[in-house]
Amino acid sequence: MSELPRRLLRLEGLATAGGAISLYFHLGYAWIVLVVLVLAPDLAMLGYAFGTRAGALAYDLAHAEVWPVGLAVSGAITGEPRLTQAGLIWLVHIGADRLLGYGLKYPTTFKDTHLQRI
Repeated sequence: MSELPRRLLRLEGLATAGGAISLYFHLGYAWIVLVVLVLAPDLAMLGYAFGTRAGALAYDLAHAEVWPVGLAVSGAITGEPRLTQAGLIWLVHIGADRLLGYGLKYPTTFKDTHLQRI
């Protein structure tokens, strides 16, 4: 039973990534753009060059679902498909990270996450 929260969090990551990929292709976006940009949020890890506190802050801001959801929704509302496309790519990345066990970071070390110690 102690494994249940970890498994549910990973399942949420799968649902996020799978749902975002499904919507992405349903809306007819090009797969090459997804391939090229899906790892872009990991550029936030460059924040670790300025220490663990700055790195965790940069990483967490780039890996919080609130930003890509807002981006995708605002794109859908305004009819600007590039905003929706960018938000979905970002959600694919975050969902895949969660599925693999990468969570939001604590300022102690890169391996300390809200999901587990990796």
